[in-house]
Amino acid sequence: MITPQYLKAKDKIGIISTARKISFEEIKPAVKMFNDWGLEVVLGKNLFKEFNQFAGNDKERISGFQQMLDDNSIKAVICARGGYGTVRIIDKIDFTNFKKKPKWIVGFSDATVLHSHINKILDIETLHAAMLLNMPKKWNENNSFITMKKALFGENISYEIHSTKLNRKGKAEGIHTGGNLSVIYSLNGSTSDIDTKNKILFLEDLDEYLYHIDRMIMNLKRSGKLKNIAGLIVGGMTEMKDNKIPFGKTANEIISEAVAEYNYPVCFNFPAGHLDDNRALIMGRKVKLDVSENLTTLKFKD
Repeated sequence: MITPQYLKAKDKIGIISTARKISFEEIKPAVKMFNDWGLEVVLGKNLFKEFNQFAGNDKERISGFQQMLDDNSIKAVICARGGYGTVRIIDKIDFTNFKKKPKWIVGFSDATVLHSHINKILDIETLHAAMLLNMPKKWNENNSFITMKKALFGENISYEIHSTKLNRKGKAEGIHTGGNLSVIYSLNGSTSDIDTKNKILFLEDLDEYLYHIDRMIMNLKRSGKLKNIAGLIVGGMTEMKDNKIPFGKTANEIISEAVAEYNYPVCFNFPAGHLDDNRALIMGRKVKLDVSENLTTLKFKD
């Protein structure tokens, strides 16, 4: 995988939204944060357009993203928010210049489309990290943005978290891949479909019915995406919903049951996803996963 150049003071970064609409007031604290990091912020030309729930119509969002990819002075492109919409425009994006001059693409949730597409087709690393919509009052007291800064500026990131009862012990190495389960499910069979073989797969999701989680996990299993992975990391399964007649299992239990026949290490409750503690993950980077009885470690290789 190709690693984009790390950021340094005075670099320019671009802010776009490939999905849901956003206002300047909602990203104003993030602009100040990036300025505090010594970066110059460039706002996408169509960033504040509105078309129903989207940040402009498809053509406007394509144009805004394309502008950032083609501008060689922009060293990173940050997604302002998620929602839905990236899959509608991904096939119309021209990555020719981006492939020649890679830059960091940053986001999570709906941006999983970008991670999967860019990692698989272009062999370029991307950064799964917090969006700008819900900035904390003090970014330097929040692991989401502390780890985003470390990753973008080339500092080593590694994590240690307490293990849970559902974890399965073991050690594994592999390229880190994955993201939002619902988005991964929606990419199945497309050119942006995720490649999981021998990878460390990360999954997270938000606001889904438990039977939907089961349906999507069964799809990943039946399509072979859970069989030959090196390891599995499950992040936030946040604000899950149930029917009047309960499904009978939590999201973590659904996933644990689905992978019970395999032998790779599995970690649950990893601090990434739709959580206040949404730690940065370099997608496409080789990692070491070590799940022990009391502690899980994830180390990204230099």
